[in-house]
Amino acid sequence: MGSKAGWMAFLLGAALLGSADRVFWSEALIGTFSMVAWDPETGELGVVVQSKFPNVRPIVPWAEADVGAVATQSYARIDYARRGLELMRQGATAEEALRICLREDPNPELRQVGMVDARGHAASWTGAACFDWAGSNAGGQRGGKGELVTGRFFAAQGNILAGPGVLEAMVRAYQESRGPLAERLLAALVAGGKAGGDRRGEQSAALLVVRRGAGYDGLDNYIDISVYDHPRPIEELVRLYRLNQLYFSRSRPENLVPITPDIARELQEIWRARGFYNGPVNGRVDTLFQRILIDFMGWENYDMRIEEVQRVNLARGDTLKIDREVLEDIRRVFREGRWRPREGS
Repeated sequence: MGSKAGWMAFLLGAALLGSADRVFWSEALIGTFSMVAWDPETGELGVVVQSKFPNVRPIVPWAEADVGAVATQSYARIDYARRGLELMRQGATAEEALRICLREDPNPELRQVGMVDARGHAASWTGAACFDWAGSNAGGQRGGKGELVTGRFFAAQGNILAGPGVLEAMVRAYQESRGPLAERLLAALVAGGKAGGDRRGEQSAALLVVRRGAGYDGLDNYIDISVYDHPRPIEELVRLYRLNQLYFSRSRPENLVPITPDIARELQEIWRARGFYNGPVNGRVDTLFQRILIDFMGWENYDMRIEEVQRVNLARGDTLKIDREVLEDIRRVFREGRWRPREGS
């Protein structure tokens, strides 16, 4: 598909002629590292990415539930995502889709792309003209510039990196970590960053995970988090992921703790200060307490955690419980003053 020297000469000539901006103005140079992956247990598909480039979310990561995931970078060409997902939707494997996209691209040596389909086939391409260090790893199979590599379950790729150790660290962290796909992808990104990441520095990051109907009100974008511009975008992405889990995931049984009189008194004091309650601070857990808790949780956007509180029947002798993550967040918000009194209180 051409030599690196040939492409460098082409780019230099275009710049000297003052035409490089016209040739590539719509194709952003995104020196970055990313991973696309498919989880065989849940069927989730995801992409995680970090770059020294602002607002990487609308450009690099793409995913469609039950179809596939794509990361398009270097001189990013969106057609790799749109066309790639279309081909995988029609039954092509990730490798087949990527090869077709490369054939249809007039400048494939500029691109870096990772694809994974909903059957676990993974493929990654690094063009010969990508800036050093650049390379790929698909399911444990390594590839350098000018190579398309294939494997199973995931593909990691990066350009303008500190060195090959970035991808090695990502792959190792992904394979050794446990838990949901999103957390394994984040572990890979954190490891890549610690190994040097983008040698120009950090700026933006994104995490996208899809599963059919798993998100809010049936959205397929189960997790969709973006850091537009930040001095430590990976660290910020991890923080935002934790918030996402707090607000957009259901309580786990092991996280529920009984509301003791001490906890009830603490909540009553917070409610009084915030205008949700004007009764005595007596620690009594009754139906009034339950109604106020439900109201307060809705006000604070803990919607996904309310069901565990609503279905408790105190008259039947059930124990009212609260998610410890919700309780800690209620305390933190109050302690840090990140609230306003309820209107009319």
